[in-house]
Amino acid sequence: QVQLVESGGGLVQPGGSLRLSCAASGSIASINAMGWYRQAAGKQRELVAQIISRIGLTRYVDSVKGRFTISRDNAKNTMYLQMNSLKPEDTAVYYCHAVIGVSGVDYWGKGTLVTVSS
Repeated sequence: QVQLVESGGGLVQPGGSLRLSCAASGSIASINAMGWYRQAAGKQRELVAQIISRIGLTRYVDSVKGRFTISRDNAKNTMYLQMNSLKPEDTAVYYCHAVIGVSGVDYWGKGTLVTVSS
């Protein structure tokens, strides 16, 4: 089994920055993809940023391009989401996600709340 634990959420002013972390632990054979999703109140969950491990491809939802950066530290089994120039529209619960193993099993963290407000 694999566990994903997010941290780094909180309250930040518009224009501020925040870095989210996701630590993975357990029986990790291979990570096919890792990413961050978010879900605002009353909205559908959306993919924010993702790394496709095999080809090293990163992708972002249009609304965060140029502001957010996804990265990973393989030695620490940790993924990060650096969020700059935050806007109130970024307010949401952010979830860590990974697709692991030959069968491509999905794992989710519990989420961390990011609130952007003055």
